[in-house]
Amino acid sequence: MDVGLVLLSLETMCPRVKYLIPKSGKPLLSSSFVRFGGFSKQKHIQALNQDDVSSGVYQSLVNGHEQEGLGVRKKARKVDISTDFRCVKTLLIDNYDSYTYNIYQELSVINGVPPVVVRNDELTWEQIQYLLYEDQAFDNIVISPGPGSPTCPADIGICLQVLLGCKDIPILGVCLGHQALGYVHGAKIVHAPKPVHGRLSEVEHTGCDLFLDIPSGTNSGFNVVRYHSLAIDEDSLPDEVIPIAWSCTADALSSIENKKYGIADEVLGHQYEKNKAHADVEQRYSSNILERADSTKVIMGIMHATQPHYGVQFHPESVATNYGRKIFQNFKKITVDYWLRSPHLCKRMLQSAGTASHEIVHPTFLKLKWKKYDCLADQVGGAKDVFCKLFGEQKAENTFWLDNSSTEKGRARFSYMGGKGGSLWKQITFKLSYQRDSPTGEQGHLTIEDAQGHETKTYLEDGFLNFMDKELRSFRYDEEDFKGLPFDFYGGYVGYIGYELKAECCTVSNRHQSRTPDACFFFADNLVAIDHLYDVLYVLSIHEIHHPQTASCSQERSTARSWIDDIEQKLLSLRDSTSKTSDEKMPRLTSAACEVGFHIEKSKDQYMGDVEKCLEFIKDGESYELCLTTQMRKRLAVTDYLGLYLKLREVNPAPYAAWLNFSKEDLCICSSSPERFLQLDGTGKLEAKPIKGTIARGSTHEEDDRLKRLLQYSEKDQAENLMIVDLLRNDLGRVCEPGSVHVPRLMEVESYATVHTLVSTIQGKKRSDLSAVDCIKAAFPGGSMTGAPKLRSMELLDSLESSSRGIYSGSIGFFSYNQTFDLNIVIRTIVIHEGEASIGAGGAVIALSIPEQEYEEMILKTKAPVRTINEYEKESMTST
Repeated sequence: MDVGLVLLSLETMCPRVKYLIPKSGKPLLSSSFVRFGGFSKQKHIQALNQDDVSSGVYQSLVNGHEQEGLGVRKKARKVDISTDFRCVKTLLIDNYDSYTYNIYQELSVINGVPPVVVRNDELTWEQIQYLLYEDQAFDNIVISPGPGSPTCPADIGICLQVLLGCKDIPILGVCLGHQALGYVHGAKIVHAPKPVHGRLSEVEHTGCDLFLDIPSGTNSGFNVVRYHSLAIDEDSLPDEVIPIAWSCTADALSSIENKKYGIADEVLGHQYEKNKAHADVEQRYSSNILERADSTKVIMGIMHATQPHYGVQFHPESVATNYGRKIFQNFKKITVDYWLRSPHLCKRMLQSAGTASHEIVHPTFLKLKWKKYDCLADQVGGAKDVFCKLFGEQKAENTFWLDNSSTEKGRARFSYMGGKGGSLWKQITFKLSYQRDSPTGEQGHLTIEDAQGHETKTYLEDGFLNFMDKELRSFRYDEEDFKGLPFDFYGGYVGYIGYELKAECCTVSNRHQSRTPDACFFFADNLVAIDHLYDVLYVLSIHEIHHPQTASCSQERSTARSWIDDIEQKLLSLRDSTSKTSDEKMPRLTSAACEVGFHIEKSKDQYMGDVEKCLEFIKDGESYELCLTTQMRKRLAVTDYLGLYLKLREVNPAPYAAWLNFSKEDLCICSSSPERFLQLDGTGKLEAKPIKGTIARGSTHEEDDRLKRLLQYSEKDQAENLMIVDLLRNDLGRVCEPGSVHVPRLMEVESYATVHTLVSTIQGKKRSDLSAVDCIKAAFPGGSMTGAPKLRSMELLDSLESSSRGIYSGSIGFFSYNQTFDLNIVIRTIVIHEGEASIGAGGAVIALSIPEQEYEEMILKTKAPVRTINEYEKESMTST
């Protein structure tokens, strides 16, 4: 019987199975999608060092059936010599990890057809048996990494039954999957000598088929990335499980080997002190490590003696692993060779990958008019003067400014600004629904105010992002309208998505309710754009065409021209009265941090205590990296919030800065963010630019240069950055064409007014069958603000943090009506709501973290906005 694998759900915007429908039409999987529940696991792994870890423990898992047959008679595989093995079909079991879709991307390229992804609790054992032995839908199985331990049923799901029951199907386990392979046959799972996350090891191996044509040993070039706190105890391996690879030493390497690049001795001296402190922390959190005679090596690979089952402890899919693709190619060859040798070779069938099924919506026909003004931006005083003149009156109510106030080194190029005025303008405000302090899934209240002030309220059953998706897909337009424009925003939605909207992006954890709306956007039909590179200013206006066939003579076109002409007159007037020096930057602040009047949610001791808890979670394998945050608040003594933002952009210019004023919500956002969350341009290219690793600027050129190099070659900061790069490769891999995800820039230092940061760039080509909002669902919230694995990490962070993050950690930017978008990560931001300013900050906690240093880094990230508020208030009081 053939099986069609139909994708009826794009909840995570990736090719995965939600329903498995045979020809009979009866689904194998229910319509309810089972995610792992709330974090109810005991704090420590109870079964970590059990004496009896034999496969007999798992009789209950197979419902009393005999282990050999598992209650279902296996269908014989008929020989078909003509089978084309250029395509190998993989069942990829996802253990709720944030790197699974990096494996997906690799297998898609190598196998010639994308794997089918199912989560470890999404199918029953009987359903998997049916697919493998009745419908013969897959040639091999890959078990993904994941948080936790194979000793915990909630962490490993169906994988143990698969390993026991699929003795005649090739299986490759990665990290958690590798540990499961050892554990299911009786090996012990113990704490590794030290937690190793985002760091590299040299590997030696036996040269078996999985490592065919891969070098081995010290200085061989076979360096692999590791993400694990637990490991297989090699002394406990049964005879049928054979070790095939080991780390060469107990010491892990950083992504960049310092000495190889001739780093100055004074930088290495500071790095030595940091590494010494890290070593002290590692010793502190390794007190219960299993003592062994040979503690210098950790087992990195195993294979079963008689079954085609393999496991690797490291991550071959990581961007920094050498020969990772070769390992997957070798596993494909193992699969092909196995079936060619098998007397029961089956005729394989390619699964059909479904495409997104979108609801048909009533179309809205839009027409764009625009005008270009060469060499005008500087003549009218720059972006600040343009915004203040055109949109700054009446406290700049209901205005936006996506403000590229840091244009050096090509970081960003365009700014966009506008306000209420056009006939299509509207504001949409969304608040998640909470009952008894817990969210009710994606449901929430949507309020829409139109240009005439009329308000409608709706209860959304399927969430804000689905609403936005329908809105964007309803627009119809002529691409010729924006031909010749060098940017991607031609009008559409401008605003923010709050962190708690993660409830719509495959997480069940949303413990805290935001004080501010969870999403708020303007529909901008009139706007001004500035090209800072070429000093060009553009004025744009869109209008709706009610009768496309008579569009050339519509009244709406004349209305658009009228607005453009009006703005042109104001700009020319501004040019005649403005000095070219009016937009000069102020010197950056150098005074000490002053937190006068601010209330910090967590004291230093409390924050450091939370870091300690994060380290415990990491030690127990619950997470690789946790982005712990807190917030500070203050009642403002000033009401000129635009003036406050203007000072912030001068003090801390940034490429993804923003001003948003939702006056009806009594909400202003002053952002000086240096980080891009995600961009989709007109060619279909997706780009993320995560920041992980931050250090203060020096007071002299020499000190500044030393600090910059110290960041660049910091082992801890490299590990932080690498983990998030791999996470975002995974998130883009959900929605990008197979083989298109790549990292053109890895761990480059970017310098800003107050800090140096470590930045990477990840890019990919969006799949044509997915929408802009599909991409957001796959990646939100930004991985740099959560940690990895993302789902488990967000759950843990919700249990540690004492309030909602709200707008902080979310994203600000635009969705153009042609489905391009550009969104930042909301950091270095002042959120002013009902007269109170809040500033969020935090940092990534990894195994190398030191609690006091984590607290100091968090405080460092608040300095620019805190100083801005305090100095602006002081200046305002002095002037009055």
